[in-house]
Amino acid sequence: MDRKTLYQDMGIRPSVLEFSSGIEDRLKERFDAIDKTAEYNQLKVIKAMQDNRVNADCFHFASGYGYDDVGRDTLEAVYASVFHTQSALVRPQVTCGTHALALALGANLRPGDELLSAGGKPYDTLEEVIGIRPSNGSLAEYGISYRQVDLLPDGTFDFEGIKRAINDKTKMVTIQRSKGYQTRPSFSVEQIGRAIRFVKEINSEIICMVDNCYGEFVEEAEPSDAGADMVVGSLIKNPGGGLAPIGGYIAGRKELIDACGYRLTSPGLGKEVGASLGVMQSFYQGLFLAPTVVASALKGAILAANIYEKLGFKVVPDGTENRHDIIQAVELGTPGGVIAFCKGIQAAAPVDSYVTPEPWAMPGYDSDVIMAAGAFVQGSSIELSADGPIKPPYAVYFQGGLTWPHAKRGILMSLEYLVREGLVNLS
Repeated sequence: MDRKTLYQDMGIRPSVLEFSSGIEDRLKERFDAIDKTAEYNQLKVIKAMQDNRVNADCFHFASGYGYDDVGRDTLEAVYASVFHTQSALVRPQVTCGTHALALALGANLRPGDELLSAGGKPYDTLEEVIGIRPSNGSLAEYGISYRQVDLLPDGTFDFEGIKRAINDKTKMVTIQRSKGYQTRPSFSVEQIGRAIRFVKEINSEIICMVDNCYGEFVEEAEPSDAGADMVVGSLIKNPGGGLAPIGGYIAGRKELIDACGYRLTSPGLGKEVGASLGVMQSFYQGLFLAPTVVASALKGAILAANIYEKLGFKVVPDGTENRHDIIQAVELGTPGGVIAFCKGIQAAAPVDSYVTPEPWAMPGYDSDVIMAAGAFVQGSSIELSADGPIKPPYAVYFQGGLTWPHAKRGILMSLEYLVREGLVNLS
């Protein structure tokens, strides 16, 4: 059975395959550049592991208090080396990216302090953390105020607005690298660095935190290389490489990371406790694979952008833009379009391919959300997935793919489902 016949046998009609093949052929130069970045980041990770003397003992099971968890401590040193920071906290006890961000905020803000978002509204799940939407235990309940500076119409930082917003109470400025459920461009490391330098010129004592979710290893540099005091992310996204079963990380200045440790466990205990419970091997191996996994996801995002742009849909980023995270937004314009796209991604999965995703009221969101993911690690969004809120402009957010062939197949299947529903005509 040849490749074309196999695609057809797996539910993809010839017209979909032919349409995509012509587009893919024109992307070879960009794909080569992605592979060069992956090579650099792979070497960076290997060097960090070698410099910190990673060995087989790092993979041993540790339980109880975790005082002797050499694998955990070594991994945190590796992360600090990768991100060029003084320290890092990398734990299975951090359940997700939102938890990691809430931890970093709660550890380093006190009653009377003010948090400033320099890039407009943060990701939906942070609204309750901050108290934009009232929620039990929010920062607002502890007397921590919040303000934000919306982006300019072109999606760039409003530096004059940031300058006006900073005041004597401003303790921390947060920047979200990825677009989240917005259709703005994601920020490059260079853009983030420029914003951080601007803030530091106003007040060098302000803590600059970057939500790095979905951005790790997309570029050769990270926000910590550009002046961020803390970078925060999830291990079920990029740095977990699809193998980490849970976890989050915070890397940055030692005193800030120490504070995060005391917040995660208890005052007086901090980073000294918290056993890794047998997940270290997957954490290390996932980090090792992460640069090439991210490269596969990037190729998939670029192919999706070019396919759907050619079909007349608005895509963010567009088909030619440089990439700063793995997320591809496609504005499909109707609830049916979002649902059909997600059904196609689900049907392409190696796990739960027979399941039909449906919109539902997910915790932390203000509208029904549909999520498609047939993942080996449940919830892993470095694996091929797509999701979106069922609200205008009816955009779907596509990301991930542990391998390039699977990412490609997912995109083709999303198009196949849109054709089946009569929402796209290829003739």
